[in-house]
Amino acid sequence: MSHDHGHPPNSAAEWDERYGSADRLWTAQANPALVREVAGLPAGRALDVGSGEGADARWLADQGWTVVAVDISQVALERAAKMDSRETISWVRADLAVDDVPGEAFDLVALHYFPVPIEREDVIAKLVDALAPGGTLLVVAHDPQGIRAHGHDPDAYFQPVDVAQRFADRIEVQRLETVERGRPAGGASGQRHMNDVVLKARRR
Repeated sequence: MSHDHGHPPNSAAEWDERYGSADRLWTAQANPALVREVAGLPAGRALDVGSGEGADARWLADQGWTVVAVDISQVALERAAKMDSRETISWVRADLAVDDVPGEAFDLVALHYFPVPIEREDVIAKLVDALAPGGTLLVVAHDPQGIRAHGHDPDAYFQPVDVAQRFADRIEVQRLETVERGRPAGGASGQRHMNDVVLKARRR
């Protein structure tokens, strides 16, 4: 996620303010990595972590998935629900740093640019545990080199490679690589990140 400060907003109030300050903060299109990695999977139950204004959740629902879309910002969720009130999407306000995952046995758990402090392995663990056996974990982050160029410290947060290494006993890596994003990320902040690091793994 691109931010103007040295660390991502982490409180509900900060995120609500950020979403409330713009008509649409992020893009209305689904993340390219999600489209590319999930297009061939059979539709099932998906958890969209940090769902924001809901572009990924809407795309998943279009493909036949039943989606639990979780975000810390009530403003973002209300905006998303106004755009799409389908019964196949549940818009859930939760702070996964402290709250339980709303559900389990997901066939897909997707985290796009979701900042988890490196010392909070428990947050990643509960997301992995929410996967059904054989389910897919998709973790997408901005290329750390690009983050460093903007003066941020990517080592303070879980990167896809950290997830792959620390949870090797629970997940089988199918893809871990740096890819061109396909279109700039950055939303309203004006920053542009062109490369992503993508981890696609299967729950053992």
